[in-house]
Amino acid sequence: MSRRYTISVTAALLFASAYATSQTGQPSPQSNLQNDPQAYCAYLAEQAAAQSDLLRTPNALGAFTQPETGLPTQLVAGASLSLSSYKKAGITVDAARKNCDLYKATTGVQQYLQYALPSIEKQALTHRLDLIEQAMKSLDDLIDKSSKMVEAQNMTRPMLLELQVNRIKLEADRADTQSKIAALYVPQLAAQSLKQQVADKQATDIAEQKAQDKLARQNNWDVALTVGAHQQINPVANSVEPYGEVTATYNFASRAIDRHLDRAVDAYAGWKKVQEGDVVRNMDVLRAQVTDNIAAQENRLKSLQQESQQIEKSLQLVNDADTTAALDFRNQLSSTQLLLGIEVGDASFRLESLRDFLNRNY
Repeated sequence: MSRRYTISVTAALLFASAYATSQTGQPSPQSNLQNDPQAYCAYLAEQAAAQSDLLRTPNALGAFTQPETGLPTQLVAGASLSLSSYKKAGITVDAARKNCDLYKATTGVQQYLQYALPSIEKQALTHRLDLIEQAMKSLDDLIDKSSKMVEAQNMTRPMLLELQVNRIKLEADRADTQSKIAALYVPQLAAQSLKQQVADKQATDIAEQKAQDKLARQNNWDVALTVGAHQQINPVANSVEPYGEVTATYNFASRAIDRHLDRAVDAYAGWKKVQEGDVVRNMDVLRAQVTDNIAAQENRLKSLQQESQQIEKSLQLVNDADTTAALDFRNQLSSTQLLLGIEVGDASFRLESLRDFLNRNY
């Protein structure tokens, strides 16, 4: 038996390893501010590089040994290297890279899920604005024609007022549509289908878990190599004697631990498929929202088309009329047809966009 007083100093370099830097690159400060995944990956790379250097670098050891048998006190100095830790160094960098890939895939698909419907809404509002502009041109032509008839005393001014009121409605509709477009923020979305993005995210999820699994397996074994020298100091001896030591450790539960780790990866994949708030679950939620929207737009379009058919029939009845009352009724029908055309065009565009989104992404 002996009393040993040990001081352990870790000789780890705190600089980023050249390998990790070459894999991640050095983004500019401006791109870090603008690109969340790139900034996060730069953080992960530096953390992994520091941990990798820590694991790769041998530990310096210093100890005073006082044997209880009455032998002289000795000073022991040397260095120790763990092969398990050395192997962990490379796995740590790889795990950080997998974590970076997972973060990129997750943020990309989450952004797509968040802004898919607003993107369709913004496109529909832009299309509606075009429909309003076209209707206003047609209404202006009708107002100009009616104004000339008023000057010729073939139409009264109250008849013209109805057209002007409808133009005011179009102006208000245009201003409201422009305000809605300005209030919607939609970033540039990925060109890949949502189904493919979710599949990629699931694949990176599993890859990241497997990297963590592989890292955890290194705790089941170790081979430590220690070399150094010892010097008798009380009384001081003239010679310094070298020493070396190899220590091997193995956990008898390694196979059971590895099986549990493999099952944990499978269980994690199953959990992600049903987790409330994860992309797989949110993909199903979005599909239900789009399907409900399609049903609503189909009902809206059907009702509008029926109204449009009724107006068209009424217009045919007064198409050749030349009385003042008939002219007034025809103008009212024409202006109403223009307003209704905006709603029909808007509903048709929304329905087509939603169906196209469903076909492309599911």
